[in-house]
Amino acid sequence: MVAATAAAIVLAVPVAAQEYPSRAVKIIVPFGAGGPTDIYTRAVAAELQKSLHQTFVMENRPGAGTTIGTDAVAKAAPDGYTLLMVSGTQTVNETLYSKKPYRLMHDLVPVAPLIDTDLVLVVSPSVPARTLQELLALARAKPGALNYGSSGPGSNYHMAGELLKDISGIDIQHVPYKGSTGMRTDILSGQIQMLFDSVPTMAPMIKQGLVRAIGTSGKTRSPILPDVPTLDEAGAKGFQASLWVGFMAPAGTPQPIIDLLNREISKAVTQPSLKKTWEDQGATPIVMTQPEFKAFMTAQIEKWARIIATNHIAPIN
Repeated sequence: MVAATAAAIVLAVPVAAQEYPSRAVKIIVPFGAGGPTDIYTRAVAAELQKSLHQTFVMENRPGAGTTIGTDAVAKAAPDGYTLLMVSGTQTVNETLYSKKPYRLMHDLVPVAPLIDTDLVLVVSPSVPARTLQELLALARAKPGALNYGSSGPGSNYHMAGELLKDISGIDIQHVPYKGSTGMRTDILSGQIQMLFDSVPTMAPMIKQGLVRAIGTSGKTRSPILPDVPTLDEAGAKGFQASLWVGFMAPAGTPQPIIDLLNREISKAVTQPSLKKTWEDQGATPIVMTQPEFKAFMTAQIEKWARIIATNHIAPIN
């Protein structure tokens, strides 16, 4: 009887993985609906629904800089039926939030990345700077006078601004908003002087002349903004930041389920029509093995921890 019981336990995980998913899978998005991270995640969820023949339900749980939604998944059953949309914000929060109820890489496990998209630094037309060097000169002539908006503390847009400060040594003021809408409205009206935003979101505004592009954040120029230099080539040597999105699951989720999801997500993001649509928008599908994605996330946590320490950013309690 003991031997039979042990054998049943050993076989339980593979059998469960072979039957997965047998019911709807919930994907918790710790941001509001309608943003770029939400849109890309919904597209992949639709592809997973086709390939795995089960419903993948999106649930937006914004709040507290993604910590509310992330904590909900960290405490969920590790059975593959609750997944988390993860982005660079959660890797920043590992250092920025001093009293989180979870540890990202301990209580959750990376599954697979989805996309990576460059950011672009833009200024209001009222700012008398057309290049990065002119903008830096203006900031150095008036320390603390220029400000940049973001969608909130720890967001990709906030940390890109802090990275620029770290590399260039300028003193500019952070103006956090509760989401992206306010910062975009205020740069159009000139209430703030500059901000970082995703290339797909800002490209139409740049082309209409509503804002002026200074530089993009990738290693190479954006194909949809080919005339805009990267910040690295414009003089902010070593600058590299992006908005990336992926999936995590509660720690303890059976490895066969993690492996299955990694394979299917990788297939989804490289599906020709989806891949072309995203690339036309300035987003690049990412394919990594589960260990590679884990290493990538670990490196991101270390990178932003250094920026937070160097720039003396106060922790959030």
